Amino acid sequence: MSQTIELGQAATGPLAGVRIVDLTTIYSGPIATSILGDQGADVIKIESAAGDLMRKGRPARNRVTGAFAMMNRNKRSVVLDIRKDAGREALIKLIAVSDVLIENFRPDVMARLRLSFEEVREHNPRIIYVSINGVGASGPYAKRRVYDAVIQAISGMAAIQANPADGTPNMINTLICDKITSLAASQSITAALYARERTGTGQRIELSMLDASLFFLWPDGMSNFTFMGEDIETAPYLDHSIFVRQTADGHVAVMPVKPAEWEGAFRALELPNLLEDERFNSIDARFANMDAWQQIINDAYQQFTTSEICERLEAEDVPYSHINGRDAVIDDPQIDAMDALWEFEHPIAGPMRQPRPSAQFHDTPSNLRRASPGLGEHTDEVLAELGYTDTEIEAMRDAEILGVRDDTEADTNAT
Repeated sequence: MSQTIELGQAATGPLAGVRIVDLTTIYSGPIATSILGDQGADVIKIESAAGDLMRKGRPARNRVTGAFAMMNRNKRSVVLDIRKDAGREALIKLIAVSDVLIENFRPDVMARLRLSFEEVREHNPRIIYVSINGVGASGPYAKRRVYDAVIQAISGMAAIQANPADGTPNMINTLICDKITSLAASQSITAALYARERTGTGQRIELSMLDASLFFLWPDGMSNFTFMGEDIETAPYLDHSIFVRQTADGHVAVMPVKPAEWEGAFRALELPNLLEDERFNSIDARFANMDAWQQIINDAYQQFTTSEICERLEAEDVPYSHINGRDAVIDDPQIDAMDALWEFEHPIAGPMRQPRPSAQFHDTPSNLRRASPGLGEHTDEVLAELGYTDTEIEAMRDAEILGVRDDTEADTNAT
């Protein structure tokens, strides 16, 4: 049973009191700011009248998409045309009383908008100014349009996922590079906030999807390229497909690493201790005889049903799991025991289920206070907080500062 959450509570997370101006769209930026919003930050999402592209798509209910709802919870939405002087002035006023500005435009867009770090810092020396892009601001690829698949290709991710049989590269079936970047961004922002507590001044953070992905891949997927010079030892690349074993009626995931775990697996499979077989008694021997090793183990798994082998592996304390289909994840007993999924009533989209924040802060717990906002839902509210009168807000609306369709989509770097 998922935990039921009542919206509208006060922020209780460790970042309560921190205000973030969020100029990001699509995935990596919004995910990063949603993490910080869960942790208590007041995230103000600045959108054009067209809105974040992720407001469109499927699945959706009452025009609220599942992806947008997840990535933009605990945020307020303000529609503002920042290309116009009055819109830029309102944004500057907001920045002046904020702690963080985060954007994921192409490298030259903020300068063209007269919102470069140097210009913004004049209005708020304490601002943490975060720029996310695909491959950095310089280099032969810097002006390319960059999305997740492009970074999977450049970074080696697609090659690491290659089909072992024929070497055909494969993409991971989730926007992994975007998500890796979002985690790096949220951590970097909190580190910069900590540094500001000691120095009193803000700073600029530049973060590329390519940097974040290379760092993520290097310890295992790219370890053969760590050492330089002559006499370099290399290791065979690990094929993670070997961790999926076919049973008599399905599949199971098993990942023994330590000798004791392998010995437990052999007992569960009713096999002799293969580590004592001269063909397999060292790493080099196992690699030399890998086909025989795999054949023996695979044949053994197929003698048991999934239920039977799971019970036997459990008894031997071997790292294993049944493999959930996507529809089975929400009913997994461990996920249920953790209260890992939260249910709440979205004011527009109705009943909704989302994962809880990953980190459990015991003294300053993260919480879900706001569902994803409607487009421009908090425009008047935020402008009023900045000192704008009702008359001034209405004049800005008449001048289409608070509602003109964005025609600069080509300028954004949708990361």
